[in-house]
Amino acid sequence: MTTMTRQTTGLREFKMPDVGEGLTEAEILGWYVQPGDTVTDGQVVCEVETAKAAVELPIPFDGVVRELRFPEGTTVDVGQVIIVVDTGGGEGDEGTGTSEAGTEQAAPAEAPAAPAEAPAAPEEKAAARQPVLVGYGVAESSTKRRPRKAAQPAEAVRVNGNARLEQPPAAPEPAPTPASAESAAAPAPSSRPLAKPPVRKLAKDLGVDLAAVVPSGPDGVITREDVHAAATPVQEPVEQPAPQAPADTPETAQAAQPAPSARETRVPIKGVRKATAQAMVGSAFTAPHVTEFVTVDVTRTMKLVEKLKADPDMGGLRVNPLLLVARALLLAIRRNPEINAAWDEESQEIVVKHYVNLGIAAATPRGLVVPNIKDADSLSLAGLSTALSDLVGTAREGKTSPAAMRGGTVTITNVGVFGVDTGTPILNPGESAILAVGAIKPQPWVHKGKVRARQVTTLALSFDHRLVDGELGSKVLADIAAVLEQPKRLLTWG
Repeated sequence: MTTMTRQTTGLREFKMPDVGEGLTEAEILGWYVQPGDTVTDGQVVCEVETAKAAVELPIPFDGVVRELRFPEGTTVDVGQVIIVVDTGGGEGDEGTGTSEAGTEQAAPAEAPAAPAEAPAAPEEKAAARQPVLVGYGVAESSTKRRPRKAAQPAEAVRVNGNARLEQPPAAPEPAPTPASAESAAAPAPSSRPLAKPPVRKLAKDLGVDLAAVVPSGPDGVITREDVHAAATPVQEPVEQPAPQAPADTPETAQAAQPAPSARETRVPIKGVRKATAQAMVGSAFTAPHVTEFVTVDVTRTMKLVEKLKADPDMGGLRVNPLLLVARALLLAIRRNPEINAAWDEESQEIVVKHYVNLGIAAATPRGLVVPNIKDADSLSLAGLSTALSDLVGTAREGKTSPAAMRGGTVTITNVGVFGVDTGTPILNPGESAILAVGAIKPQPWVHKGKVRARQVTTLALSFDHRLVDGELGSKVLADIAAVLEQPKRLLTWG
């Protein structure tokens, strides 16, 4: 009696899929639907953040949402049920229970809700199928369902689930009190405020309910400024219990905000930061790192960058020093292919790779990510420029897919954009080399027997000393420097 109701009234359970091949959990950033909403096959129902990327989850069947198992901000294990949908039929969730014909009472009463909105589905369904979830499509039987803490009647489970999930829409009621009545009426109960993932994270860190924020961005999108503006009225009531300050003095209210506990801020270690920390610790204590440095006159390379910008064949493409650094590294790998390898501890083999998936370390609002350009060694200069622009743009938007961050063979980190001369980069796990590019700036340099102001940078190459000897590492770094000093070698060596 405790399991059959959920399986016999057409209720189907959608589980958290493995969105990145090997990931074990994901955080629910936001729901796009609420209980009572009608959903169609392929419609995106929520956005989740894994240790690698933020992705949207489409649901694989039609029906009416009956229950959202977890609120926003919850980290859910792969294989756990996150949403329950009434499909209006007698089918249950495959592999999760047995069906019995004796509990049909709930289905006829609620099933007509799905056809009521069906006429609007065709165009929405086509649009909803466009976001492709990388790694999605794992068979339901391939994930093991976790046992529940205690067996309860199905009705009680549903009531508790709905009661928990209906509380968030009621929360905004006290928040609009300082604001106008218009802002209180703006968010609809079943609508989700429009905001980008970084803005949602900011709101969560500041304790701001996005449903109560008045958007100022185009098309009703909430901006960071809107969240900061809403943070003050939300936090003021928390600091007011002290009898010292009347509410009619804004200056004193703002001065009272910093509490003794505000001297420290604790941020949960999760998502990209957690994955980065684990990867860097594992790399630092597994692979013996060696770092070599070289300072290079890149004046001719900077002149070539300006010429390429004016070249009609490169029109519309982004040309910068990083493009030529990447080209120089690819050429050095072609001349020294043993550097493009990996150490296989389990099989005790060195795996030399005859392709280059070039990783680019990118700083994003979610943390450091290292997507890579597949088969970068086969691209033309124009193709490499396009790939770099797409990779960096996608990373900064927080839309890098898990597939784009797998399979890298060598990495570039451009610390020079922060004005840093250079550093000792840590290897990306599974790779044998990483190149750090420092800031390019005028420095006194001996050129043709005279001291002149030249454009100079410092390169640092870290490599895995288990498989890369000092001679090989030095050759690679020297080749990169030689190309940047005399970029015409891009043609003669290529």
